[in-house]
Amino acid sequence: MRTFNLKAIGLSLVAPAIAIVVSLLVTTLVIAAVGSSPSDFWSTMFEVPKPRSRIDIINQTGMIYIAAVAAAIGFRMGLFNIGLEGQYTLASYAAAAFAGGAYLSGFANVAVTLLIAIAVGAAWSGIAGVLRTTRGVSEVISTIMLNSIAITLVGYLLNRYGVHEGNTVRTTKIDLVTGFSPYEDRDGQIWTLTIIAVLVGVGFWLLLNKTRFGFDLRASGQSDSVAKASGVNPTRMIITAMALSGGIAGLIWMPALFGKASSFGLGTSFQAGLGFLGIAVALLGRNRPLGMLFGAVLFAFLSVKSNDLTFATDVSPSIVQITQGVAVLAVVIAYEVVRRWRAQLEQRAVGQDLVTATEAPA
Repeated sequence: MRTFNLKAIGLSLVAPAIAIVVSLLVTTLVIAAVGSSPSDFWSTMFEVPKPRSRIDIINQTGMIYIAAVAAAIGFRMGLFNIGLEGQYTLASYAAAAFAGGAYLSGFANVAVTLLIAIAVGAAWSGIAGVLRTTRGVSEVISTIMLNSIAITLVGYLLNRYGVHEGNTVRTTKIDLVTGFSPYEDRDGQIWTLTIIAVLVGVGFWLLLNKTRFGFDLRASGQSDSVAKASGVNPTRMIITAMALSGGIAGLIWMPALFGKASSFGLGTSFQAGLGFLGIAVALLGRNRPLGMLFGAVLFAFLSVKSNDLTFATDVSPSIVQITQGVAVLAVVIAYEVVRRWRAQLEQRAVGQDLVTATEAPA
């Protein structure tokens, strides 16, 4: 029968508690330093969201969570896929262009569009995997460069083949997938394809914990030598992990495309920045499915509530970005401090056991 170790539970809660306190304190000091009112900021942030905001939080949580899982796949392999932004931008354009072409209809159009988004994201991310294994190029460098190339390429394709409307350009509009809402229609709808986030989260947990590939992925991330000793092909694992990470990244914006946007257009319907948010949430959630869920909800809540700051206070919405950044740094530092503290406590406990065993009568 499993027993609860109160000491272990307490230690696991220390790091989040420290991170929360540090985030609140630093944010308060920054607000005061710029001459705004911390009380106005916190009263607005802790105010219960209105129905429209609740729906926005759910929709944003889904996209951020997909991005976090995409980043976590690379992290668990020991890879830093910082190219999520370019991967989901290019994949979103390709998917929107295909869906707008109306080659298929109904569910078939949605299903094939999702497959195209996965394939494009995986192919673009796989370039970094191939460069890493064949030329020794760091995936950090290659994915940063691929981000710029992807955005430039999408801009060119939009200008050449997109629909021009005044100063904007977009892909052909598509039929939206009906969502649902527990509130009035004017409050908006929860996008149907937000279910992708649930499927991705469950799939990520099953992949890591119930498959041989997940074991190889975790083993490779912890020790290359151990992974090789167990028969893992490092070249294949790197390419596969990068492609899988990019494939999931390709799905990031799909709930919004079929839920509200109906077309892809840089600076108009497309929401940029989700890839970098996903990296932050993966770090915040320690690459764990449940931890990343809490992180995605937190970041979605902060992003949506930042709009209220503009109307209710004189505090700049940019403060929310500071809060997000401080939260990630605080969690990373706090977990490392607690990890070292726990290691010292364990060493002392082992030392005490050895002394006791030595002094015990034969």
